[in-house]
Amino acid sequence: MLRNEAYQVINKVFKDQEFSDTLLQQRAKRIVAAKQNLGLFYNLVKGSIKMKGQLDYIISLHTDPKKYETTDLKIKVLLYIGLYQLIYLDSIPQHAAINETVELAKKLFNPAVGDFINAVLRSWQRNPQITWPEDPIQRAAAEHSYPPEIVSRWFELWGEEDAEYLMLYFNENPLLHLRVNGTATTMEKLIQYFAKREISLTSTGYGKCMLSTDKADQVLEDVAFSEGYFSVQDSSAAMVIDLLDPQKEESILDFFAAPGGKCTYISEKMDNTGEVIAVDKSPAKIKLLKRAADRLQLFNIKLVTSDVFKYGPVAPAYNRVLVDAPCSGWGVFGRKADLRWHSFQNIPDLLKLQEKALDTAAKFVRPEGYLVYSTCTMNPDENQEQIKSFLERNKNFQLVAPGKLIPADCIKDGMMRTIPFKHHIDGAFAAKMQKIK
Repeated sequence: MLRNEAYQVINKVFKDQEFSDTLLQQRAKRIVAAKQNLGLFYNLVKGSIKMKGQLDYIISLHTDPKKYETTDLKIKVLLYIGLYQLIYLDSIPQHAAINETVELAKKLFNPAVGDFINAVLRSWQRNPQITWPEDPIQRAAAEHSYPPEIVSRWFELWGEEDAEYLMLYFNENPLLHLRVNGTATTMEKLIQYFAKREISLTSTGYGKCMLSTDKADQVLEDVAFSEGYFSVQDSSAAMVIDLLDPQKEESILDFFAAPGGKCTYISEKMDNTGEVIAVDKSPAKIKLLKRAADRLQLFNIKLVTSDVFKYGPVAPAYNRVLVDAPCSGWGVFGRKADLRWHSFQNIPDLLKLQEKALDTAAKFVRPEGYLVYSTCTMNPDENQEQIKSFLERNKNFQLVAPGKLIPADCIKDGMMRTIPFKHHIDGAFAAKMQKIK
């Protein structure tokens, strides 16, 4: 059952460009109810998706490369699942990994497909040595499992060495980052609470209330989460709100607010005072935001299910406006591996949307108020260039230096920029601007 469920999820991710996190959550209850290994299920899905590029290359070495290119995606997914187990999951005996995958192929298709899967996997088993391509871009793409066009762009932006560090970092299993709910407890109390349960929490050094742990499953299953003492959020995302610097009793507008990680932190920093208007067009995501706010007992958030470009009335009424813009997601490839396979396809459309979002949000900022633009990417076209262009179009705004709101090593040219392999957090960008007239 477990491998069949994993197969269904991976197939949907690649065929329909659905997100694995949502699909995993939907199917997790079935895995638990069947008393199957939930950790293995998650690992098999996430790992196969993350390493798809590498798996494709290796498989092509053990079959006819041209024929493999035209092989049905469903059969490729079976090969990903089988080969991922052989290469990365030492806990599963190789004969079991092969046999289980072959039996699933026969069940889903026919004996001929099962025989093909068996032949490819046993060919690798006999000869696991890999000769990578000589071309640097093709080699890095195959070895580290990224689309060649992204590798090419990263080499161009940061050079081969740093780009490779970045790729390696994203292929590691990330630590779980926790944001302490300051309206309910303190960092010290939460650290002590989990220490009594023999779970170590340590400060990430980035973000003013951020902790990390390698005991994700145990922490998330603890009652402290369900009772709202902390949220799951990467330190890079929390620092965006530290930069926004919300104050008590203010009126703050949050565009693209759901599922609510940044929005709920705004509310916590305001100590449940004032108002946070959270705007997002996705009803499903708004439900998630409501659930998070209820869990954290935050009552100053007003939820608005609306396209941000249709939200109104338009008036310069807010002390601070956050635009957490849709982006290519380069900075979260470690946690959301799905993105690496389709994040390069729609960048021109994203650039137009980001530009429009900034101009729209600017109309809601009151005089002397602040506008913060953030993304979870390191793409300069979506970041620094967007801010440069916005300030040229909007002479009544000026860039504001972060000062001591965020660590100095995360600031460059007056803007927040985090580098995953350097800071050991997700990649993110934020710029703070003030309306001066």
